[in-house]
Amino acid sequence: MWTILLYLGIVLCAAYVSWALVLFVMQPRFVYRPVRDVSYTPGDLDLDFEEVVFKSGDGVSLNGWWIPAKDAVFTVLFCHGNGGNIMHRLDSINILHGFGLNCFIFDYRGYGRSEGNPSEAGTYADARAAYDWAVNCKNVRPDEMILFGKSMGGSIAAQLATKVQAGGLVLENSFTSYAAMGARFYPYMPVRWFARFGYKTISYVKAVRCPVLVIHSKYDEIVPFEFGAALYEAANEPKEFVEILGGHNDGFLVSAKTYENAWSRWLQFLADAKDKAGHQAS
Repeated sequence: MWTILLYLGIVLCAAYVSWALVLFVMQPRFVYRPVRDVSYTPGDLDLDFEEVVFKSGDGVSLNGWWIPAKDAVFTVLFCHGNGGNIMHRLDSINILHGFGLNCFIFDYRGYGRSEGNPSEAGTYADARAAYDWAVNCKNVRPDEMILFGKSMGGSIAAQLATKVQAGGLVLENSFTSYAAMGARFYPYMPVRWFARFGYKTISYVKAVRCPVLVIHSKYDEIVPFEFGAALYEAANEPKEFVEILGGHNDGFLVSAKTYENAWSRWLQFLADAKDKAGHQAS
């Protein structure tokens, strides 16, 4: 009996270690799920747009879309999530355009028509390059730039907000850290010991000094609602938290009215703060 139990124990330990090694090696494939084909554009929604090619800090060529809005005051720099490419964010782009916002959305390296292979450092560098392009090529004022990130893009936008000046930061269905997400999906593994990525959103948020809006779906099946609540608690004032319904990828559509009202209030708040700062400066 003891021999059998010992044998089973060895087999289980070997299986556990083997699975842990698979998870360790496969992490990049779990994190980054790019799609190369870009079959649709804002033009399919009758939106004027400019196809943009620009360089990241290390010379990697990146692709994005500049979608202008008439008489726009604010510009949204859109950092999308870990799957697909900019084509899959057309619904969000259309909504942002409806708010009267310029939108600049870009693909990280390895996504869509952008060159290279994705990496954590690469996503941060690519977001900074997109910010610099908007400032230098479209003359967007930093205080009129809204950094917007969905899911993994929230971590990238938050990291960028610690490095540059911005008018505001919006995080939608974002996680607190990569390790925390790993622990959610693999609670039986020592994820924090062998996590190959950081994406420490909550640490970045604590260092952000611009206004922060956190939007999170109560029924998000991928990123727990409590992650959004934790990001809100960690953020500095001024800040706002908006609870929506629906899933991780469709909450903004399921809760369309709540979502649109939240953005409208936020934009009015930013406009008022901008006017107040202008009066004080004069």
